[in-house]
Amino acid sequence: MRRLFWLGVGVAAGVSLARKASETARQATPAGLASNLGDAVRELAGAIGAFGADVRAGMSEREQELNDLVERRSGLPRSARPGSSAVRTERSYGRHAAAEPRTRRARQAES
Repeated sequence: MRRLFWLGVGVAAGVSLARKASETARQATPAGLASNLGDAVRELAGAIGAFGADVRAGMSEREQELNDLVERRSGLPRSARPGSSAVRTERSYGRHAAAEPRTRRARQAES
């Protein structure tokens, strides 16, 4: 009975080592290296995206704090302050200022 037990342990260890060796050999091939590199790049892109989202959330939170502070000190609500609007337009939020003149020039050239 003992010999049968040790035979089973040996077979299980041999199968486990053979699978581990074939997986290591597959990772050493160009396709395996490319797969590992692709996974690393995807992970890095995800981390950068999460960092950007955290930065935007922090900026929004800080902007709200500053608006509240200005409102508290001036006594005027945001919509009543000169030079501010209650609703942000597409141009004032996230759009590059140089995009507008270029479209005007293109329209002038067509005429």
